[in-house]
Amino acid sequence: MPREPVAVAIATAEGKQRYVRRLFATIANRYDLITILLSYGLDRRWKRRLVRLARPLSGARALDLATGTGDIAIACARHGATVVGLDVTARMIEIAREKTTKTTRSPSIEFVVGDMLALPFPAASFDLVTTGYGLRNVPDLTTALDEIKRVLKPGGRMLSLDFNRPSNGVVRALYLAYLTAVGGALGWLLHRDADTYRYIPASIRRYPGAAQVAGLMRARGFSRARYHPVLGGLMAIHHAVRD
Repeated sequence: MPREPVAVAIATAEGKQRYVRRLFATIANRYDLITILLSYGLDRRWKRRLVRLARPLSGARALDLATGTGDIAIACARHGATVVGLDVTARMIEIAREKTTKTTRSPSIEFVVGDMLALPFPAASFDLVTTGYGLRNVPDLTTALDEIKRVLKPGGRMLSLDFNRPSNGVVRALYLAYLTAVGGALGWLLHRDADTYRYIPASIRRYPGAAQVAGLMRARGFSRARYHPVLGGLMAIHHAVRD
């Protein structure tokens, strides 16, 4: 039986949840490589910028969601924060733990398998929540924001790095065409499946633009929600404060 197109597979919350979990389990071992290739090596610069904006002070409790292989979590720990990195993909967490032992001896970082839509932490547990490419991948963005607000202390901050959905129709079409072509080529080369990384443009088509995401943050109880354009507005870093 032919496999359904990516756009159809992620058209519902339940379908997107199944697809994303299967996808990231498949690509975990090549996750660092693909982020470097798709961003031309800029991904690490963007994450460093997020961490600078986050200002993870010594003694702060930080939670990094959709932590992947742990880059943001490790950077926050190096600044002195006590960090928990959470990801739904068990293999990602294994790689993050391996990377931590190679790059830092800090005892102030822990990695756990968990779901952004049902965080396994008490209310008001963290001073800071970060995520790289996390909000776009959740099946229910509103629920994810509610969970982030719940685990943040009043006045706590959240920062999110992700792709933007350009408002200009021509720019958006060219951007998505590029991601589709390059993602398809890389998917075939690395997995013999062109659809593997075509999920990225498919998910962007269904993701609100940066301004709309900031508005949703404010509607869910975050004040001073704003975003910083990255790469000429093709990417964005959101910064919001819990009321």
